[in-house]
Amino acid sequence: MTDINTLFFYVADASVSAGFYTELLGIEPVEVSPTFALFILPSGLALGLWGKDGVQPAPIAGGGGSEIGFKVDSAAQIDSTHLDWQTKGATIAFPPTDLDFGRSFVALDPDGHRLRVYAVAEEM
Repeated sequence: MTDINTLFFYVADASVSAGFYTELLGIEPVEVSPTFALFILPSGLALGLWGKDGVQPAPIAGGGGSEIGFKVDSAAQIDSTHLDWQTKGATIAFPPTDLDFGRSFVALDPDGHRLRVYAVAEEM
């Protein structure tokens, strides 16, 4: 089997979403068109933002049904990332909280896709 290398989010407006992720992540997309933007995340995973009106077959679900996880090294990094993302305009769906696996918070992109930032307890 081939490696999983790209995650696609279906979005209402690719340019709005591209602007959001450029600001939030501090990286520029490597590919941009009116209906698509592609980011290469530090892990090597590609994040594609695809205008949902052009997707075939048409998507049957919207944002919020799953999450993309951003693992960080410490609880302090959770809190600083939360403050940074909140300052950059991300909607916070779940504030920094200590959970059974570690510390985490959840932000939403413009289409309601969930972005979970977390640090695993035994690694903190």
